[in-house]
Amino acid sequence: MAGLPKRFDRFLKDYPEIATSYENMGDAIHRLGPLNDKERALVKIALAIGLNMEGAVHAQVRKGIKAGLSKKEIRHIVLLAIPTIGFPPAMAAMSWVDDILDKKKGK
Repeated sequence: MAGLPKRFDRFLKDYPEIATSYENMGDAIHRLGPLNDKERALVKIALAIGLNMEGAVHAQVRKGIKAGLSKKEIRHIVLLAIPTIGFPPAMAAMSWVDDILDKKKGK
């Protein structure tokens, strides 16, 4: 599994106080709501897909796997996006999802 993107790693080193505050805000938001880890992972993957953000899709898929999402569940998120964002952007998202999932055993 790849480490942090170089740009983000540099940001952490250059601005540790901001990075810590950002992480703390995310943690607080997670604790605030009623969604569990798996539900939050589903939402975050869908948001990354909808925003057409390849790096975010990669990151959220990795986090989704850690939260217990199956490959089938993750790919279903992309399929659900087809009628909303269109077939071509959904297929781009599927390729980003597969970048991560195909590295895992048991496709």
